[in-house]
Amino acid sequence: METITFNPPQTKQCPFCAETIQARAIKCRFCNEFLNSSKAKALRANPAANSQQDDDKKTRDRVLFEGRPSLLAMTGSAIRGLFFLGIAALLMLYPLEDLSILQQAEPLVAPVVTSLPGDEITAIGPDPEIAENTAETSSRLALNEQQLLLFRRYRIVAGLGLAMLVMLILLAKMARLKATRYEVSTDRIEWSRGILSRKVDNLDMFRVIDLKLHRSLLDCIVGVGTVIVITTDKSDPEFTFEKIRNPRKLYDIIKKASLDADRRGSVVHIE
Repeated sequence: METITFNPPQTKQCPFCAETIQARAIKCRFCNEFLNSSKAKALRANPAANSQQDDDKKTRDRVLFEGRPSLLAMTGSAIRGLFFLGIAALLMLYPLEDLSILQQAEPLVAPVVTSLPGDEITAIGPDPEIAENTAETSSRLALNEQQLLLFRRYRIVAGLGLAMLVMLILLAKMARLKATRYEVSTDRIEWSRGILSRKVDNLDMFRVIDLKLHRSLLDCIVGVGTVIVITTDKSDPEFTFEKIRNPRKLYDIIKKASLDADRRGSVVHIE
């Protein structure tokens, strides 16, 4: 009986992607790298170099900070909003038309004393001249009542409109803060903004030349701050991390990452 020998195809491992390929292949069908290049020969001679490069790349792409502006940044706006909401409530609830300054006093009708010889009082009655103007005064008072009624109606409408405007402004500021996102890695700063449309941009870390940290008294109380990054980028020469919690930590992260990026790329900033 004849014996049939089956020889399996010879294979090898790609030094770039570690996939199994044909032993006679000169180009990997997975990563499209040429296997006869000097880079491939160097990797076959030192397999640890490839893993070291992967580790360096992962280290460079590591995210150091990720976050959004804190809603505590709205503390000042919320205080101002409460002030205007108080004014709106005053307009809607307090009867301003009842104030004496808006009321017209009723005219007094002075009596007329008529006397005859002997100082005897014979008749007491209103002054004819004042009585003649009583009808006109009554009509003016009736007109003022209509004006006060309109004042009350517009007072309520104005208070309601002011309250709605304040709430819309606060909601818009809140949405703008929540629609902003920051991400800092060892190589770059990336951010996205926008409510209806999103804008994504990034900044290379080696372009950072200076940092500033700004905190007002209110920021110190609520624990937020603003970090300003001075760069050599023409499109974004000054980038601002707006109202971030723990701003000092972010300041130190960017400072260290920019120095490491300058050291890796041998970048020297000349002022």
